Amino acid sequence: MSIRRQCELADVNRSGLHYEPVSETELNLDLMREIDEQYLVTPFYGSRKMTTHLTRKGYDVNRKRIQRLMRLMGLEAIYRKPRLSQKIDEHKIYPYLLRNVAIVRPDQVWSTDITYIPMVYGFLYLVAIMDWYSRYVLSWQLSNTLDPKFCVDALEEALNGCRRPEIFNSDQGSQFNSTVFTDRLKADDIAISMDGRGRYLDNIFVERLWRSVKYEEVYLHA
Repeated sequence: MSIRRQCELADVNRSGLHYEPVSETELNLDLMREIDEQYLVTPFYGSRKMTTHLTRKGYDVNRKRIQRLMRLMGLEAIYRKPRLSQKIDEHKIYPYLLRNVAIVRPDQVWSTDITYIPMVYGFLYLVAIMDWYSRYVLSWQLSNTLDPKFCVDALEEALNGCRRPEIFNSDQGSQFNSTVFTDRLKADDIAISMDGRGRYLDNIFVERLWRSVKYEEVYLHA
């Protein structure tokens, strides 16, 4: 049966069948890996400094391209931002509950974060859930998008082990303050904690995990 006839029967626009999603170019993938490596060393680099860094390494790039790639990777320079306006968002931002709290037992605090994973022909996003006391990774998931689902799947996997934290800490990313994610925590009476905006040290244990994973595994075997 011809494509035209199939589209007529299924009431589908035929023009949509000829579209193939465009992947990132080889140059952009190289740039994203360079950005990822440098960001682990200097997380305070924004698009301006990152563009300067890449230009010094011989890449002919402008800031607009680096801004787009950093947004795609979910990276943002770490610095204290002026509070010029109130955020309007249906997702609630929870306070940070761990300041000056001694972590003295397993399952007292769990935390999570997402990182960018470069690959030979593309990239993925990795989420992990860690117990702060033991530094044990309770669960992890990979995804090719930043949809909240893979974060919820990692949470379900960790909770299915019959363990429950007293406090669950994350950053303020849309994956973690989405209602589907926070409602799952509330269902088990888990206190929700979120890092201060621009404060990567609030979740330093997971940040340190990413450095180990990338330098000891990903960059060697990508």
